Amino acid sequence: MDSRRNFIKQTSILGLSGIVDPKELFTAKSHEALSQQDKKWADGSRLVVSVSMQFEAGGQPDNAESPFPKNMEEGFIDLPGATWYQYGHKEGIPRMLDNWDELGIKITSHMVGSAVLKNPDLAKEIVDRGHEAAAHGMNWSTQYTMSYETEKKFIEDGVKAIKQVTGFDAIGYNANWLRRGENTLKILQELGFKYHIDDLSRDEPFIIQVNQKDFAVVPYTIRCNDIVLIEGKNFSTDQFFNQVKAEFDQLYQESEFRKRQLSISFHDRIGGTPQMVKTTNDLIKYIQNHQGVSFKRKDEIAKLALEDETTIRE
Repeated sequence: MDSRRNFIKQTSILGLSGIVDPKELFTAKSHEALSQQDKKWADGSRLVVSVSMQFEAGGQPDNAESPFPKNMEEGFIDLPGATWYQYGHKEGIPRMLDNWDELGIKITSHMVGSAVLKNPDLAKEIVDRGHEAAAHGMNWSTQYTMSYETEKKFIEDGVKAIKQVTGFDAIGYNANWLRRGENTLKILQELGFKYHIDDLSRDEPFIIQVNQKDFAVVPYTIRCNDIVLIEGKNFSTDQFFNQVKAEFDQLYQESEFRKRQLSISFHDRIGGTPQMVKTTNDLIKYIQNHQGVSFKRKDEIAKLALEDETTIRE
């Protein structure tokens, strides 16, 4: 504290004398004042990249939204639309898994419980290849309208499906379209979860108090999300590449002075298409060409955050 007061005093004198611009001195010294621990992740990374792979195919309701026109008559099932979702488990995830292996990275797969039960071999393969299985509800039901008891069972059923099929204990959670309810975090804490991702407010993990206990938030993003950019905004793969690249370039610049996290999200039926996997491969190779960048599963990020005294607390 004394050294900080002395510095302010000295810079004020220098500034008044006209020798140095005080703002330049303060900015430089502020950056110097950050300890190496504050500037970097606890494991020494400069910037951490978190990749999500949503496993949803088979968990969607009949006539779920698809690229086909919304003109189905009531009482009929959109059979072509169903095949669009089937692509996710037949082609999309297998192709993405091979891509992650080629790139040498591990990702977090947010798994819908009913999708896991319908495609058990694929769910198990994801875990067997070293990736994290995180919970994503039992189906596509809306959580924020559920009672406490109904929501708790809904979350538990999804976790049990993942455990039954893959043997993995899910400690991370993602609600459908991030729309959790007022009771969701309390339920997650009670069930032994360590983190959730349904928060867009920061570009680094932080800690909140839930039931008077630490709980990690590993922020998500919709800016670097294929369901928003490719399906929602009809971006080309070149536009997707350039948008995520710009996000990375800025965060990498900021990471010289503070912890930064880049989040990228892919959905089985979208991110697993040939053109998107090729684009993703090019994008990640570009990112990997930068010093100090590491790719981590979200459970690893949560663990680092919970064990690091410099993690932001809210």
